[in-house]
Amino acid sequence: MNKNFKRDLTPWLFLAVPLVIYLIWVIGPMFYTFYLSLTKWDGLSRPEFRGFYNFIKLFKDPVFYTSLKNNFIWIGFFITVPVAVGLALAMALNRRVPGSKFFKASFYSPMVLSLVVCGLVWSWIYNPAQGLINAVLRSVGLDYMAKGWLSDPDLVLGSVITVAVWRQVGYVMILYLAGLQGVDTFLIEASKIDGANSWQTFRHVILPQLQPITVVVVVISIIDSLRAFDLVSVMTRGGPFNRSSVLANYMYIQSFNNYRMGYGAAIAVILFMISLGFIIMYLGQINQEENY
Repeated sequence: MNKNFKRDLTPWLFLAVPLVIYLIWVIGPMFYTFYLSLTKWDGLSRPEFRGFYNFIKLFKDPVFYTSLKNNFIWIGFFITVPVAVGLALAMALNRRVPGSKFFKASFYSPMVLSLVVCGLVWSWIYNPAQGLINAVLRSVGLDYMAKGWLSDPDLVLGSVITVAVWRQVGYVMILYLAGLQGVDTFLIEASKIDGANSWQTFRHVILPQLQPITVVVVVISIIDSLRAFDLVSVMTRGGPFNRSSVLANYMYIQSFNNYRMGYGAAIAVILFMISLGFIIMYLGQINQEENY
């Protein structure tokens, strides 16, 4: 009995320290954020309980709706462009062709850079006076196409999302390259013997086998788009006229620039609930597939 007790206790002793750290640094602040969302607090004085006042005010805030809409635009781009381009690159580089390792490293290299560095570099590229894009356009006689990419309200959101998509493509490519290693080559050979062309083989043989990795890619892309903050903060701070604002950036501005910690916490709770909804959908899909 004593030996069994020690055997059962040993794993928990190893887990004790990380569990305590996780409770203190993750679970505790999460519940405290829920509490702060029900208060008025400037970060210094004592929090004043206000009930659902922050949420009522939030749902009347036009900037909140703009930020929410922009987050869903990010999601739309993230589950289409990087997934399609990343899959195409993975299919092209999965073969043994000269230079494939170099191209894999090249396409993945943006993921090595932090989002802050990417934001700074692309801010220089987008610079209306000395930026690379406008310089190239002027050099080929297309001066009329030179724009203030980060100052034009109609272009700013697309310009920032382009940087995020550029960085995300390499990551999606690597995930699909890993997934392609598990594709049954015998089925591919059988489809060719049956007379299937390359597109038919891809659509009816390879793509169905990549469904699990596609689900993972889509969920990761959704979560990454909801967490969008660094690029917006570095490149535009949500401007001009809040046209590039996203929920995480708006939360930061309200909390640490305007000292409305309760209001910022309410935005954080909304963002958490949206993310949780997508995670529950993902887990439900995985559970359904396992039961099937």
